[in-house]
Amino acid sequence: MIDRDVNLTRSTAGVGRTVCVLGGTGFVGSRLVAHLAAQGYAIRVPSRNTLASALRVLPDLRLFTADVHDPATLRDCVAGCDFVVNCIGILNEPGTDGSGFIRAHVELVDKLLAAARETGVGKLVQVSALQADAARGPSHYLRSKGQAEGLIAQNVGEMRWTILQPSVIFGPGDSFLNRFAQMARLLPFLPLAKPGAQFAPVHVDDVVAAISLALTQPQTDGQTYQLCGPEVYSLRALVRRAARAVDSRCIVIGIPDWMARIQGLVMERLPGKLFTTDNYRSLSVPSVCSKDGFAALGLEPRSLELNLAACLAPP
Repeated sequence: MIDRDVNLTRSTAGVGRTVCVLGGTGFVGSRLVAHLAAQGYAIRVPSRNTLASALRVLPDLRLFTADVHDPATLRDCVAGCDFVVNCIGILNEPGTDGSGFIRAHVELVDKLLAAARETGVGKLVQVSALQADAARGPSHYLRSKGQAEGLIAQNVGEMRWTILQPSVIFGPGDSFLNRFAQMARLLPFLPLAKPGAQFAPVHVDDVVAAISLALTQPQTDGQTYQLCGPEVYSLRALVRRAARAVDSRCIVIGIPDWMARIQGLVMERLPGKLFTTDNYRSLSVPSVCSKDGFAALGLEPRSLELNLAACLAPP
């Protein structure tokens, strides 16, 4: 759902320019598309499901059904575009062997690069993940994100590119804090794997602002930016804050690693996959920045403390 109160500066920066947003109906993508529409861009959003999308009300938007994994279809999607933004990403795969992550993160980017080169796209902005690392990532998720980054850096040809690596993203309707808040409303206690895992939550509109700058600022070409909010929290502290914000008395209980591994093995076999072994492995590395990407972009990220209530407000 599009938040009509999104506080992003309106301008004519995108007038006369066309951008294709992959993943444009998702959490980050929908906020980005609303922002780009306000900037005057002509926008293309290919999606598997367009029937119920609130994006339809936006000006100069072409929302259409497409299988972006088909190379010919992907070429048609990006042909004539000045920019492409790839927001597609999954946190869980259908199986457990990593092939789902490879398909969504690596194979798709490989096809996208080929399509963009063939059609003369000017620039690609890739939304990746903090701690993405093809060689040392502890999870299929982080390794596949790292592999995609490697493809972009090595095979982009003449096309310009920028990679953004956000920590966990929060905002109205997110699937992180809102999920924990919902669980806290329903459960008397919540067993939490890796309670000490560290995050620097970043607001979705700050990520959108970074993408918008990366589209048009030449100094961002060939650069990778780590995106973190101003505060670092443990997972336990984040979940407790979410519970308090919805007036829940749920008790958050950290569980040992051996129990967390069992929890992942069990829950990844249940519908919805609320927690998996791959999620557990991703939590083993801190999702915090070693470089301040927002400062490099001239942006100041907003505080989770000051925005948590709005993030968890009913739609």
